[in-house]
Amino acid sequence: QVQMVESGGGLVQPGGSLQLSCTASERTFSAYNIGWFRQAPGEERRFVTAISWSGDSTVYADSVKGRFTISRDNARSTVYLQMNSLKPEDTAVYYCAAERVPYGPIESGPTAYGNWGQGTQVTVSE
Repeated sequence: QVQMVESGGGLVQPGGSLQLSCTASERTFSAYNIGWFRQAPGEERRFVTAISWSGDSTVYADSVKGRFTISRDNARSTVYLQMNSLKPEDTAVYYCAAERVPYGPIESGPTAYGNWGQGTQVTVSE
């Protein structure tokens, strides 16, 4: 079973940047699409972005298009989330997860994902 560990969160001012990392425990990581979700207090977990197992395809939520970039390095079993032009509404706990089914199409619903990490807090504030 793939274990995911997120890192890179923190406090940043509006307009600033952060890069999150998601590292998997197993080499089979390269067979799975990986997604980033976020959850703000009192809200449901929402899709942010995902990348295909090969790295050839990506999908973004409208709220982050043009500001966030997802990428992966299968040799390092790591997925990155570069977040630029951050806004206060980006404040949330960010989670990465692997899709349950290998080599499938990218999904945006959280129920398609398993092996969730513990999350990393991102706070955008003055």
